[in-house]
Amino acid sequence: MTKSPPSNSTNGVSAKERPLIEDIRLLGQLLGDTIREQDGDEAFERIETIRRLSVAFDRNADPEVGRTLDALLRGLTAEQAMSVIRAFSYFAHLTNIAEDRHHIRRRAAREQEEPQRREEGSLALTFQLLAEAGIGPQAVGAALGGSLISPVLTAHPTEVQRKSLLDAERSIAKLLVARESLVGEREKKQNEALLRTRIAQLWQTRLLRYSRLSVRDEIENALGYYPTTFLREIPRLYAELEDWLEGGSVGPFFRMGSWIGGDRDGNPNVNAQTLTLALRRQCETALRHYLTEIHELGGELSISRLLVGCAPQLQDLADRSGDENPHREDEPYRRALIGVYARLSASLLKLTGAEALRHAMAPGEPYHDAGELQADLGVIEDSLRANHGVALIAARLAPLRRAVDVFGFHLATVDLRQSSDRHEETLAELLAEARVAADYASLDEKRKQTLLLDLLRDPRPLRVPGVRYSERAEEEIAIFEAARELRKSYGDQAIRHYIISHTETVSDLLEALVLQKECGMMAGVLGDGDAAAQLLVVPLFETIEDLRNAEAIMRAFYALPGVADLVRASGAQQEIMLGYSDSNKDGGFFTSNWELYRSSTALAKLFKEHKGVALRLFHGRGGTVGRGGGPSYQAIRAQPPGTVNGQIRLTEQGEVIASKYGHPDIGRRNLEALVAASLEATLLPPAQAASEEFLSAAAEISQASMAAYRALVYEMPGFVDYFFAATPIAEIAELNIGSRPASRRSSRRIEDLRAIPWSFSWGQARLTLPGWFGFGSAVKSFLAAAPEERLALLRRMNREWPFFRALLSNMDMVLAKADMALAKHYADLVPDRALAQKVYGALEDEWMRTIEALNAITEASERLADNPALARSIKNRFPYIAPLNHLQIELIRRWRSGKHDDKTLRGILISINGIAAGLRNTG
Repeated sequence: MTKSPPSNSTNGVSAKERPLIEDIRLLGQLLGDTIREQDGDEAFERIETIRRLSVAFDRNADPEVGRTLDALLRGLTAEQAMSVIRAFSYFAHLTNIAEDRHHIRRRAAREQEEPQRREEGSLALTFQLLAEAGIGPQAVGAALGGSLISPVLTAHPTEVQRKSLLDAERSIAKLLVARESLVGEREKKQNEALLRTRIAQLWQTRLLRYSRLSVRDEIENALGYYPTTFLREIPRLYAELEDWLEGGSVGPFFRMGSWIGGDRDGNPNVNAQTLTLALRRQCETALRHYLTEIHELGGELSISRLLVGCAPQLQDLADRSGDENPHREDEPYRRALIGVYARLSASLLKLTGAEALRHAMAPGEPYHDAGELQADLGVIEDSLRANHGVALIAARLAPLRRAVDVFGFHLATVDLRQSSDRHEETLAELLAEARVAADYASLDEKRKQTLLLDLLRDPRPLRVPGVRYSERAEEEIAIFEAARELRKSYGDQAIRHYIISHTETVSDLLEALVLQKECGMMAGVLGDGDAAAQLLVVPLFETIEDLRNAEAIMRAFYALPGVADLVRASGAQQEIMLGYSDSNKDGGFFTSNWELYRSSTALAKLFKEHKGVALRLFHGRGGTVGRGGGPSYQAIRAQPPGTVNGQIRLTEQGEVIASKYGHPDIGRRNLEALVAASLEATLLPPAQAASEEFLSAAAEISQASMAAYRALVYEMPGFVDYFFAATPIAEIAELNIGSRPASRRSSRRIEDLRAIPWSFSWGQARLTLPGWFGFGSAVKSFLAAAPEERLALLRRMNREWPFFRALLSNMDMVLAKADMALAKHYADLVPDRALAQKVYGALEDEWMRTIEALNAITEASERLADNPALARSIKNRFPYIAPLNHLQIELIRRWRSGKHDDKTLRGILISINGIAAGLRNTG
C-alpha cells in the first residue's frame, strides 16, 4: 500500500487532480507502514503483490495475470486472507476521505478562480436562474414561507461502519485539511505523525460489531451528525438565504426528520420505550448545544453598562437572572445569559434527567417550551440592535436563535410507521372485546369503511375497562399513548406524521385515525367543524400495484363525509409517501421510476381539486440507484411539474448519511442542493413539459421492461436458488448492521425479502441488477417497430425531458460500478452448474442489450462520459475493490463447504464492509 493507483501517477494527471493523488499516496503509504510495523514484512509484501497483480489485471485483462492472482488468493490461510481484506478495506475508507476532501478543495478553488461561475445545486445558480426568470427576492421569500423541506434520517441496515471508525476518520479528514495550510517541514512532519497515529488506531480497531445494533445504538449514531453538521450548518444555510433575499427574514421551512425509534414496520425492537428514548436523547442533544452556545455567548458579550447602555427589557432579564456576583454587576448581558443558562439547565433536567456541564448558579425555572427561550434571546438581540451592538449578533447569537427556531426542544420530528395489517389486527381485537364486530378482518371493504366512519363519529372509547388485551395490541396502543405524552413534553413538532406501510385500501387510512381517537389524539369527532387529529395520516404506496391505485384510494378517501374538513383542521396538509424500494423489487428499475412519475402526477392533479389542502410527497429513497438513490438535486428537478410546490420530504439512509453529512462542508453542500432544487422545481417553469409522445414511449418501454424483469426474477425456475447462492445474501444476514431483520418473514421468497438486503447483495456481487435489468430488452422491443424514428425519439427524450435524462444518468452510474467478470466469479458459487449457466447467461445477455441501448440513446461509447471525475474515481478504485471480491468468493466457498471457523466468517464480513466502502452508495 505504498503506491497510488496506476492513473494516479503525476504523469498525464492535471494539476487540479494532483492534490488528490498526493493525499491518496500519503494515506496509502502510512497504511502500508502501519501494516509492515504491526503485521510484519511478510504480510506487507503479500498485500503489495496482490495489489500489483490486481492493478495489472485491471489494466490489461491478461488471463495469465488473472490466473496467478486467483491462485495466490486461493492459497491464503484464513488469517492471511483476513489481513489482506483488512488492508484493502481500510484503503477504501482512506480513499473516501481523500476524495471528500478533494471535492471541497476543488469547489473552493473554482469559486476563487471563477467567481462568476455558478455550480449546479448551489444557491448562487438558483438565484441567478430565478432572477433571469423575473422572480425577485420577495416572491422567493413568500415561497419559502409556505414551504417544508425535510431530510429524514432512517436506520435501515446498510451502515456497515462502526461509530468508532467514523470518529477516527473524521480526525483524519481534519488533519488533511490542516495539512494544506502548513508550510514548514517540521509542522508537516508533526501532522504526518498525527495521521500515522490515527491510521494505527484504525488498524487496531475492529471493523465489525460483536453484537447486532440495538435501536439505542442507531439513535446515538444518528445524533452524532447533529453537533458536527446539522446544528451548525442549517443556521448557516438560513443566513445565506437571507443574504440572497436582501435581508428578508425566512421562516423555519427547513427541518430535520427521523424514523429512528419510531419506525415499527417489521422491527419488533421498536416500541413506546424506544420512541421515548429517541425524543429524550434528541432533546438532550439540542439543549446541550444551546447551553454550550449560551455559555460561549456569555463570554463574548462582556458589555459594560458603564460604556454602553442596554434596553430596559434586557436589564429586567438580567435582574431576574438571580446572578448577584459583584464582578458582573455592570455586565447586564452576561447576567441575563447566566439566567437563561440556569433556566435551560432546569429544562434539560426536567425533560431528560440530565445535568448541565457548567453551573454559574443553581438551575432556575424551566422553560415551558422553545418559544420562551427564543423570547429571552430576542430580548438580548433587540437590546444589542438598539445599543450599537449589531456587529455582535451575527457570529453566535443569530445562529443560536435560528437553531432554536428550527430544532426547538425536539431536534427532529420523529415519524411513526407501522404496517396496515397490524392496525387491522389491533382494531379487530378491540372491536371483538367491545362486542361491536366479532370478526372485523372478514368484513368487505365497504362494510369496514362504514363501521370505521361510525366509530370516528362516536365520542365513546372502544376499550373495555378491566379487559386484558393481547401483548401485540397493547404494544400498538402504547405507541399512540406515548406519542400523545411526548408531544406535550417536547412540542407538537416532535411527532407529527403517522406512516401506514402497505396502504392498499381506504380503510387502512381510517384505521389509523380510529386508533388516534381511541388514544386521545383527536379533538372532537368526525363531522364536527373543528374536529382535528394530532398526527397527519400518511399512506405509503410501495408496490407497482399500490402506486397505480394511489390516486383512486386518495380520491375515495376524500370523498368520505367529513374527511376533507378533518384534514384541513389538522394542518391542511396531506402527505403521501412513495416507496422506491419495494416498487423496484416488484417491477424493476424503469417501471418503478415510471410508476412513481405517473402516481405523482395523478396525485398532484387530484389535490388541485381539494382547495385548502396542500399535497406533500415524501420520497422513500435509498442509497442505491435501484432504491431511488443518486444525486438529490437531479432527483428533485426531475420530479413531474407541479408535484413539489415547496413541499418535499425524503429519506436519507444507511451509509449514505455518513457520506453526505459526515463532513460539515459536504453536508452543507448537500443541504444547499435540497433547497436549491426545491426552489427551482417550485418557482421555475419547466423547460419543456413532457409531450404525449414522450409519455406514450415511456409507458411502452415500462411495460416491456417489467415483463423482462419479472420473467427473470419471479418466473424463471431456479432464480431464487441462484440469488441465494451467487450473492452473499446469507452472509449479510450475519452482519450486525441494523436492528431490523433482513426478511419480513422466515422464507426465501423474493417478495418477503426486504428491498435493502436485495439491493445490497447485488451490489456486493458487482452485478447491481436492481439498477438496470429489463431496460435493454424494453428498448430493443420499442425500437423494433421503427428503429431510426424511435431511436431519434429516445434521444430527444434524453435531451429534453429531465425525468428520462436523470433516469439514464443514474443507470449509467450503476453500470459503471458493475463488473460482469467478477459477477461471473460469483456465479461459480452456485452448486447447480446448469442453473448457474442459464441464469448468468440471461443476465449477461440483458447486460449487453442494456449497454447497447444506453450507448445508442446517449450517443456515448463509455460509461460516465459526462462525469469524468466520477469515471476516474471508479476506474481508480476497481483494482483495489477486486481483491476483496475475489477473497469474499473464496471465503464464502470455504464457509459453505463446512469450514466454519471464526476467521473465515469474519473475513467474509469484513470484505462486505470494504466493498461497500469502495462502492459507496450501496444501501
